[in-house]
Amino acid sequence: MRRPFIAGNWKLHKTVAEALELVNTLKAELADIDDADIVVAPVFTALGRVAEALAGSNITVAAQNCYPANSGAFTGEVSPPLLKDAGCRHVIVGHSERRQIFGETDPFINAKVKALMAEGLTAIFCIGETLEERESGRMFDILRRQVSEGLRDLDAAAMAGVVVAYEPVWAIGTGKTASDEQAQEAHAFIRGLLQGQFGEKTAEKTRIIYGGSVKPDNVDGLMARPDIDGTLVGGASLKAVDFVRIARFRRS
Repeated sequence: MRRPFIAGNWKLHKTVAEALELVNTLKAELADIDDADIVVAPVFTALGRVAEALAGSNITVAAQNCYPANSGAFTGEVSPPLLKDAGCRHVIVGHSERRQIFGETDPFINAKVKALMAEGLTAIFCIGETLEERESGRMFDILRRQVSEGLRDLDAAAMAGVVVAYEPVWAIGTGKTASDEQAQEAHAFIRGLLQGQFGEKTAEKTRIIYGGSVKPDNVDGLMARPDIDGTLVGGASLKAVDFVRIARFRRS
């Protein structure tokens, strides 16, 4: 059994004070969960304080992005070593908003994954198709390219530090969710890609999580599917009651 991975991506929300209020509630409400990894991804300005507040708890901290260099003349960027120093254990890379709004390419995302591996941080590696790509029959080609290029030059051992997040772009922040069947189909396909690239044992060990309008009322169905190992939650992670229910999905 792969250990469930439940992460909340707060995106551009929450002041430091608001972030601390939320994680202190989560820390109390989720303290008894010991059979899943629970992760929150605040904004950069709150990372250090949130990590301090969660120290010693069962909730770990992720950053929402990084730059693939340890230091240098890169104004406005944040490196993996600095994120680790701030208390992060994971970093989200390749999110569709980074790809679409900021023009991030597969090779650039691949460089980020490698930089995180070098620092011992887990990469939450996001992939997913747009509605137009799905409806035109290109979904599998898009996923194949994103996996192949985004994880290029990694070996099976490095994949222990990667969580793959499948997020159909058309379901992010829209209120639309891929059906359980659609999500499972994509996850099974992705696992097959990982098997082809890294071997069966690595594919079976790698966690593939679903993101895209995950809510308390749909998480149980998603998590019941054999190839869905967790969730990357957006809007619902901003409310303690919702994220707590998601983290307490019905375990079969």
